[in-house]
Amino acid sequence: GQLRRSRGDSRSDSDHGREVEGLAITREKKQELVADYLGQVSRAKLIIITDYRGLTVKQLQDLRRTLAPLQASFQVTKNTLLKRALHEAGKPIPEDLLAGTTAVSYCFGEIPAIAKAMGDFARTSNILQIKGGLLGNQIITAEGVRALADLPPREVLLARVVGGLQAPISGLVTVLSGPLRGLLNVLEARRRQLEEPAAA
Repeated sequence: GQLRRSRGDSRSDSDHGREVEGLAITREKKQELVADYLGQVSRAKLIIITDYRGLTVKQLQDLRRTLAPLQASFQVTKNTLLKRALHEAGKPIPEDLLAGTTAVSYCFGEIPAIAKAMGDFARTSNILQIKGGLLGNQIITAEGVRALADLPPREVLLARVVGGLQAPISGLVTVLSGPLRGLLNVLEARRRQLEEPAAA
């Protein structure tokens, strides 16, 4: 196909960070990246959005090694193309989180363990900043990501929610602050999703 470049390309290309080739990204390369992002976005249970500026290559490698056994990845992303992938996946676009140097963790395994690993790395590195994320189709804050790290594993959560209704969820909702109340609604939706047969 014919290669076309918009005026904003050279500026936005530089946002992709040192990991992506310094050369201008062709239209085909952009389509390839969107397809890659779309595949990850569609499968991930949780997407954690970070500012990675200042991390060394070794720190990035260490974080990826930590996340791999937890079934999670960490990828430097191009904001404009990630927004396009989120749009194609039918997910909300957290405009304020997708600014500057962005890298995301796609979480395919147990959410609490991955959220904890990311939080621990952010603390020890003192460089990585967790900006927030997407849990299902809901945008969550950095505080929401931290709250996920404190949740029990899925099996325990299901047992509590399904079998432990002596302490109704509605009672818990009144105790929680606004952002966490929304988080709980998402968890309730996730519980229903887990109980249903896997859908395409």
